[in-house]
Amino acid sequence: MRKALRFAAAALAALLVSPQVRAGQDVSKSPQVAAYQASLKAIAAGDFEAYKKSVTKAARAGIEKDMKEMNMDSKKGMEFLKAMAPSDIKYTSLKVEGKKATLSATGKMMDEPQYGSIDLEEEDGAWKVGQQSWTNKKP
Repeated sequence: MRKALRFAAAALAALLVSPQVRAGQDVSKSPQVAAYQASLKAIAAGDFEAYKKSVTKAARAGIEKDMKEMNMDSKKGMEFLKAMAPSDIKYTSLKVEGKKATLSATGKMMDEPQYGSIDLEEEDGAWKVGQQSWTNKKP
């Protein structure tokens, strides 16, 4: 009986600390997806201030540095981000580990299938977009 209780307690503890993975489930209602969609909405609207609020401090610093190096103002930077954003995005899985998450998605760029990995972090009490990568090679 003691072994069974210990096993049950260990199994429960492992379940509570293990990463939350949602593959094949509808992840579109998660706060992480909402954060990513806020970022996409800001890009589509060309709203640099809203976009800065939707990304992590580290991502914002990187974007501002890149824009400066490419001699882009915020308007041109947003146009560039809009051109680089995939369309027809579908969310395929979400892995949450504490204050970090990885969202997997598919989309299209120039009518070619794309596979994305979007890192998110909970920062200042809200989920924000960090690094993301898109490729035409299936993972």
